[in-house]
Amino acid sequence: MPLTRRSTFRDRREAGRMLAARLSEMDLDAPVVIALPRGGVPVGFEVARALGAPLDVGLVRKIGHPSQPELGIGAIGEDGSVVVDRRALEAFAIDDEQVELIAAREAEELDRRRRLYRGDAPPAPVRDRTVVVVDDGIATGVTAAAAARVLKAQGAARVILAVPVCPAGTPERIDGGIDEVVTLAAPERFGSVGAWYDDFSQTSDREVVELLAAARPDVPAAGPGVPGEVTIPTADGVELGGFLRLPPDPTGLVVFVHGSGSSRHSPRNASVARYLEGRGLATLLFDLLTPAEAADRRLVFDIELLSQRLGDAIRWSRGQGAAAGLPLACFGASTGAAAALTAAAEPGAGIAAVVSRGGRPDLAGATLRRVTVPVLLIVGGADTEVLALNRAAATELAGPCRLAVVPGAGHLFEEPGTLAQAARLAADFLEVELAAAEPGARPAGGAR
Repeated sequence: MPLTRRSTFRDRREAGRMLAARLSEMDLDAPVVIALPRGGVPVGFEVARALGAPLDVGLVRKIGHPSQPELGIGAIGEDGSVVVDRRALEAFAIDDEQVELIAAREAEELDRRRRLYRGDAPPAPVRDRTVVVVDDGIATGVTAAAAARVLKAQGAARVILAVPVCPAGTPERIDGGIDEVVTLAAPERFGSVGAWYDDFSQTSDREVVELLAAARPDVPAAGPGVPGEVTIPTADGVELGGFLRLPPDPTGLVVFVHGSGSSRHSPRNASVARYLEGRGLATLLFDLLTPAEAADRRLVFDIELLSQRLGDAIRWSRGQGAAAGLPLACFGASTGAAAALTAAAEPGAGIAAVVSRGGRPDLAGATLRRVTVPVLLIVGGADTEVLALNRAAATELAGPCRLAVVPGAGHLFEEPGTLAQAARLAADFLEVELAAAEPGARPAGGAR
């Protein structure tokens, strides 16, 4: 089924964040991200950042039809290996000598790009590693296949091709050393890669160089959507660590409220956050407790304290530049859901909506009767005890509430695909509720 207009990618960076959310659910041991320049680099940058993986470029050039260069019939890797689509050669009556002439010209361009992008630096080591090859989309897949063969020759243990969009049937049809294909959409009516982007403007060499530099661990990253490590002061005199991420032109801010025993580094919340950022929402993940406080189990379940800390974080966010004027929602898990609902019940809290994933809203007690903002309760179908608690809590809430059950999901949403389903439910809900947020759910003077 083709993508709807609503799910078309805004640009390559947004597509990368959405793709990163999908890859974050996979068991990838110490991956390396190899982006195909130039258009794959903005996508790969977001993927590498989300996975905490090194980023490098896969220097592979398309071999185009002699009279229609935009039509790919093969590709050449930086080690000189050539991959061709034999069916295309036969269909267009192109012989090997013609391919060799084109490949020689493209080899010169590969050498230019190697010097421009890497300078004297060696390629990222891939031996015995899982390599994620990223592009902004593929039509024939011959370039990706060439990159995979080069990587396998360099000792890569596993090669995963990850693209936002590709034609239906690509995983079964693609050639080369690709072990798995991960994509967000594989429409029957494909057309072209650019048709699935609102902005498919050409990626410049300068942008590639800047993103590769920003991805190096010794170079601080900067710019929209780059995670900013922040420190949040609280009313009771402690400082809490956090990550504030602002995608281009965000439509709202989602503050994550983690559950017991977790922190801003929660991989599940981080995965959901990446997905929400791909849907145009800013995110704030922060620690509700200091490391010393988190060691005290009584404080972990102190809903009043946690809700006060959440209120401090929300007030702090109102002074953070582009985040200051955004309608705001909370995303809580486990005990964090109770803290979010408790905070939302306070007059003037400025919370437009609350999402709970595997949450314990029952821990908010009688406060539920004062919560008037829209609430989405997401619970795993296999999490029967918590599901019963959520059903009871839903009847206590004063405002509109929806209970969404994810079939087969347990309490932690560790089953394949269940966390992604929860993220989509949350994004769909938040897009509607934040767009409809009344002025009271925005900071004073911050209406957009």
